[in-house]
Amino acid sequence: MAKLKLSKQALHHQQEQLKLYKRLLPSLDLKRRQLTMEAQKAQNEYTEALSASEALETRIGEELPMLADESLRLQDLVVVTGYRLGEQNVVGVRLPVLESLDCRIAEYSPLMTPPWIDILVQRLKDAITSRLRAEVAGQRLDILRLQLRRVTQRVNLFEKILIPTAHSNIQRIRIYLGEAERAAVVTSKLAKSKQLQERNVLTEAQE
Repeated sequence: MAKLKLSKQALHHQQEQLKLYKRLLPSLDLKRRQLTMEAQKAQNEYTEALSASEALETRIGEELPMLADESLRLQDLVVVTGYRLGEQNVVGVRLPVLESLDCRIAEYSPLMTPPWIDILVQRLKDAITSRLRAEVAGQRLDILRLQLRRVTQRVNLFEKILIPTAHSNIQRIRIYLGEAERAAVVTSKLAKSKQLQERNVLTEAQE
């Protein structure tokens, strides 16, 4: 840490820094509060998406109990081939948004397969989409929590370190300059008194 200079220029610099910190702090604190609200909202969305995904999978098991038959080969019936994520700007933070999901459905003969296969295909697509939405909701939550932590650290830096340090530095410089000014006045008075005495002695000597 650089040594604090005790000068009028340093005082002016510290005063300008203090003004800057006080000007930036309210906007940082506002962003912190906004991010706190968005993170809570994202937490709720993630919880809801996770619950919806689990509920859908439970529903599939209840609607189609025949899936418990291990002789059925259904693992490749619906396969994800790709998906596209967009971006959403929330309080200056870029968050992922699920825009589309592409699936490949295995070919099957309606005449050679059970009638519930069509229902299963739709349910599997729904389940995959629901799981992916929950995953994206989790990513949004993680990003918001990270940004909230960073902004909170900056707010604490301003509130607990930068602003108090600037106040302390300004006080130190003012005390030093005040003492230096008083010392200069005393020195000036002593010098004038000495000059006056010397003139008086010289005058007396001339008389």
